[in-house]
Amino acid sequence: MHISDLMADSGVGFGTSGARGLVTQMTDWVCYAYTRGFLSALAQTGQWSPGTAVGIGGDLRPSSPRIMVACARAIRDAGGQPRNLGFIPSPAVAYYGFREAIPTLMITGSHIPDDRNGIKFNLPNGEILKPDEERIRAQVIERPDGLFTAAGAFLSDQAAALPAPEATALDQYIARYLDFFPPAALSGLRVGVYEHSSVARDPFVAVLTGLGAQVTRLGRSDRFVPVDTEAVRSEDHALARDWAASGQFDALVSADGDGDRPLLADEQGIWLRGDVAGVLCARQLGIQALVTPVSSNSVVERCGAFAPVVRTRIGSPYVIAGMQQVRDQGATSVAGYEANGGFLLATDLVNRAGRVLSALPTRDALIVVVALLLAAVERQQPVSALLTQLPPRFTHSDRLKDFPTAISQARLAALSSGDLAADLSASDGEFAALFGPTVARDLTDGVRLTFKNREILHLRPSGNAPELRAYAEADSPERAAAITHQALAHLAHWRT
Repeated sequence: MHISDLMADSGVGFGTSGARGLVTQMTDWVCYAYTRGFLSALAQTGQWSPGTAVGIGGDLRPSSPRIMVACARAIRDAGGQPRNLGFIPSPAVAYYGFREAIPTLMITGSHIPDDRNGIKFNLPNGEILKPDEERIRAQVIERPDGLFTAAGAFLSDQAAALPAPEATALDQYIARYLDFFPPAALSGLRVGVYEHSSVARDPFVAVLTGLGAQVTRLGRSDRFVPVDTEAVRSEDHALARDWAASGQFDALVSADGDGDRPLLADEQGIWLRGDVAGVLCARQLGIQALVTPVSSNSVVERCGAFAPVVRTRIGSPYVIAGMQQVRDQGATSVAGYEANGGFLLATDLVNRAGRVLSALPTRDALIVVVALLLAAVERQQPVSALLTQLPPRFTHSDRLKDFPTAISQARLAALSSGDLAADLSASDGEFAALFGPTVARDLTDGVRLTFKNREILHLRPSGNAPELRAYAEADSPERAAAITHQALAHLAHWRT
C-alpha cells in the first residue's frame, strides 16, 4: 500500500509538524506503516540503513506508550535498532538525534486534545521538510501477515519491541543549557513553573534551578491538559493571575504538551505573546537574521534589530527552509520563531566565555524561557518592562474548534481568487461593517487582510486539527483581542 493511500483511508495525514490524527485512527498498523515508510524513504536517500539506531520519545498522552511500541516494532522489522528515549520534550529528542546522527520519532499531538496524537519525524540532521514528506507518501509498505487484526490492532502484545528507556537524551538536553549559561545567571529570580501535563515540566525545573532561580512547582496534573500557547485558555489566564496575585513570583513559565512551545508570564500574571517573545529572545541572544511566518507580529520589522527578516508560510518546515536559505546566502547568525513561541536556532552561538550553544533547528521552548528571564536579570527590570522596549504593536489569536476544514477552505477561496480587486471587494462584503475597507491582502498562508486603519485580520484552517484560526494585529492588546472575537463570532455563521 502507498503511504498516500494509507493517509486517505485512515484519515491520518501530514500536518505542519508530522502525521496527526484521532487516536482511534492511529491504529497500530497505521503507526507501523508510517514508520516503515519514513525509514524506507531515508534508506533511498542514504540517510539510514538497516542495522543502525532510531530514537523514539513520547509525550504524556495516554495513547503515546502504545504508539511508541508500534513504531518500535516497525523499526525492528525494518532491520533497525529502536532506542527508547523516554517521555521527554520534542526538542530533546531532536537534539539527541542530531548529535548521534540518527533518525528520531517523537510521539506527540503537541497542544491538541488527547483524543488525538501524532508522530513527528526527524532526519539525522533536521526535521523532515515538505520534499521529505513527498518521499514518504510515495513509499509502498506491505502489511505483514499474522501481525494485525482487520481493525489494525496488534494480534498479540508487542511491548517487548520497545527497549527500556535511556536517560542520555534528556541529560544531554538539560546539559545544553547548564553548560552554556553562567551557573548563577538567574540567581535571586523567583519563578513559578506551571507544570500541568507538559513533558517539559521536569527539565524546566532542572535547568532553572541549575541556573540559580528559586523555583516553585505549580498546577501539576495527572491527566492531559491541552495547553495551546497560541490560543491560551481562559483557565490558564485565570491561573496565572491568581498565582501572580500572591506576590511570590517574578515570572511564571510553562510549555505545551511536548515542550517545544513556551509560555512565559510577567510578574502580573500576563502571558506574553509567542511572536513578541521570539523577538525578545532573538535580541537577547544577539541574532542577526530572523525567519518567521507571515502571521507573526510586525514588531519584528518595526524594531529594526534584525536584517534580514524573512516571512514564510506557517509551520516549522517552512521556517527551517527559510533559515537554510538565509544561512546559505552568507548570514552567520540565523534563527527563526513561530507565533506560538517555538524558537529555532540555525547557527551556533558563542558566549563571552567561549562556550558554544550548538544549533538546534527545531522548535524549542526552554531557550525562550531562559533568554527572557536572563534579559530581565541583566537589565535589572521586571519581565513586564521588556515589552516597553519594543514598538507598541499587539497580536491576538483564537480558533473555532470542530470547524470542518472543507468549509474553511471553500469560504476562504472566495477571498483568495488571485484577482486582487475581486478579493478586496469580497473582503469588504464580509468584513467592512466590522473593520472598515480592506486595502491589502496576503495569500502566503491562508488570507491575511490589512484594513485602512492598519489593523490586520489573518484567517487560515489549522494544519493539525479541524479548526479555523484567526489572528489579529492592532495598536493595543484590547483592540487586537476585540478584532479576533468579532471575527470569530462572524465566522461561526460560515458553518451554516
